[in-house]
Amino acid sequence: METTACNGSGHSSTIFYLVGIPSLPKSLFLPIFFVFLLLYLLILLGNTLILVAVVTDTRLHKPMYFFLINLSALDILFTTTTVPKMLSLLWLGDRFLSFPACFLQMYLFHSFSCSEAFILVVMAYDRYVAICRPLRYRVLMTPHTNVALATCAWLSAFLLPIPAVVQTSHLAFDNTAHIYHCFCDHLAVVQASCSDTTPQTFMGFCIAMVVSFLPFLLVLLSYAHILASVLRISSREGCSRAFCTCSSHLLVVGTYYSSIAIAYVAYRADLPLDFHVMGNVVYAVLTPVLNPLIYTLRNKDVKAAITRMTCPRDPKNVGKP
Repeated sequence: METTACNGSGHSSTIFYLVGIPSLPKSLFLPIFFVFLLLYLLILLGNTLILVAVVTDTRLHKPMYFFLINLSALDILFTTTTVPKMLSLLWLGDRFLSFPACFLQMYLFHSFSCSEAFILVVMAYDRYVAICRPLRYRVLMTPHTNVALATCAWLSAFLLPIPAVVQTSHLAFDNTAHIYHCFCDHLAVVQASCSDTTPQTFMGFCIAMVVSFLPFLLVLLSYAHILASVLRISSREGCSRAFCTCSSHLLVVGTYYSSIAIAYVAYRADLPLDFHVMGNVVYAVLTPVLNPLIYTLRNKDVKAAITRMTCPRDPKNVGKP
């Protein structure tokens, strides 16, 4: 790999400087800090409520909700990887990251992102079996199968980003490398290098296609079968019930891939750098904050479980009208 001259003497001495949003006035740092703090607290609260409700309520010990708690755990981990550093940047002006910290953040950010895409595919498969193979649902979606599917989703996602992260770590950087982003995103780190970055950019693009486009096709395939089965249902009540079982997941999938589309267009289109950064920030925050809202507002079982957990009935009033 050919490299241009760098001032850095080695990776151990490289410090990454997060530029953030370049044209953002300092007067807006505090208001934006409180906006992101509020969103982060909503993500933690909403997803923790779902986790506790599903784990403690035996009525929710079903495959669909088992995958839901995986999704909630991922949303908490995904945002915790990036948002606290963004808050620190806005509040304290803390823009520096060591070489290991930057690459750990990059690896975890992309691993959790991949995990979410794969869990959404597994949830789509669960809905496919529930609607298209209802008589075999209990046979196909056993606890052992559910754990195996979730484990495969997590392990695959933790393995896929490794080649890109390792190759990027071998690039040459100045002693102080400026990252035009709010956190260590792969493409932003690659662009901060003074090496030939073409192979890393191409590899990052290929991995992004594998972990976003391929899962999206699998989700579409599942819902094509679901739609075909629903259209064969003669009763309007049956169609409505089938649609209701998928509506929350469809909204989550729509939100997730809409945020990916925003981030992708922001990177690829000829837009100012601020739009590139904000596109990825929207992707990092939008889905995790909307997921708990979607599942608590549209899913009667989850809503009822959270209500029972947060507002327990007085035993003395049980049985009274």
